[in-house]
Amino acid sequence: MPNADQNDILFERARAVIPGGVNSPVRAFRAVGGTPRFIRRAEGAYFWDANDKRYIDYIGSWGPMILGHGHPAVVEAVQKAVLEGFSYGAPTEREIELAEAILALVPSMEMVRLVSSGTEAAMSALRLARGATGRKHIIKFEGCYHGHADALLVKAGSGLATFGHPTSAGVPPEVTQHTLVLEYNNIAQLEEAFALHGNDIACLMIEAIAGNMNFVRATPEFAKRCRDLCTQHGALLVFDEVMTGFRVGLHGAQGVLGITPDLTVLGKVIGGGMPLAAFGGPRAIMEQLAPLGPVYQAGTLSGNPVATACGLATLKEIAKPGFYEALSKKTQSLVEGLKAAAAAEGQPFNADSEGGMFGFFLMNELPQNYATVMTTDNAKFNALFHGLLDRGVYIAPALYEAGFVSAAHSDEDIAATIEAARQIFKASQPR
Repeated sequence: MPNADQNDILFERARAVIPGGVNSPVRAFRAVGGTPRFIRRAEGAYFWDANDKRYIDYIGSWGPMILGHGHPAVVEAVQKAVLEGFSYGAPTEREIELAEAILALVPSMEMVRLVSSGTEAAMSALRLARGATGRKHIIKFEGCYHGHADALLVKAGSGLATFGHPTSAGVPPEVTQHTLVLEYNNIAQLEEAFALHGNDIACLMIEAIAGNMNFVRATPEFAKRCRDLCTQHGALLVFDEVMTGFRVGLHGAQGVLGITPDLTVLGKVIGGGMPLAAFGGPRAIMEQLAPLGPVYQAGTLSGNPVATACGLATLKEIAKPGFYEALSKKTQSLVEGLKAAAAAEGQPFNADSEGGMFGFFLMNELPQNYATVMTTDNAKFNALFHGLLDRGVYIAPALYEAGFVSAAHSDEDIAATIEAARQIFKASQPR
């Protein structure tokens, strides 16, 4: 079958041996329909699928590829590390170098522990917060995703005094009974929660720029109130910057907002595309971790020598003068161009960006919380997604995910993306 779609063939093979045919659910195209693209190779701002069709890539492995795919300095560092050994199960100097580089860029952190995934980092930060405070309760916000640890897979209870309910099978209600889920950007609800439970709250965990309900910012007032209430009640403020860390700016979302968290969770960019994440904070808190303190955390592949080489090379590149100014300019150009294209064709549309991260909504106002994001027209988004895909532009296959621009995207890539969107907007209007 010379004209057979290789993506279809691979998907059928995958579904026979992998649940749903994918190793992470959002890759399955279940939200948008159709067959996921199986990627063969990537370079710069592009990747090619199993049919050798090229796409302008705006997911960038869900954020890590801030330099684009296959940056020469990163490739060279990884190749050298591979020749030295894949894994030792013992400390390396490069772990120290990466830790020093992270701490130099994130002033709120005095010590850092390297791990292998964002889920592991968030789960460990949560355990550390409970261990350091001696408290059980945690606050999270609807629409913020902190990985798939049991205590964080939770939806809101029936009222403010009611703790959350599991959102996944296999999570007993007892595991989420100490997780309180609040509405993002709702200051009155936040204040009431602390009034009711403040003395028992170990931490408040938040994506200060949420990337898992597309792109929604915490307002400066809301972020400051989170900080003030945590300080007042002795709870720890945990910024989940797995997505935003070194993506929205050299100092992350905390740098954008001017807020100092007690703990920070990092991932994605610090690994440069390799499995690597971290959590850190003040020395007094971090020294509660084993082997110094009573809070246990361990990982066989933590600080993997190949991953740390990749991450360290990436951080060296993004710390160069002018990097974020150029990246922000590219992202803003994309966002403003999409807004103009939608306006020209009468399509309700709004968008926002920070650094190399962006999001858009098929509505006239930027949403402030998950409930508003949920009012997006799914059918229109799906039509836009497949229209862009057909034209060689790859965005996230779900309307609740942010997008990412890399340093490798050219003005021509951005112009082609805007033109593709304009054509789709025009074709969607009633005649």
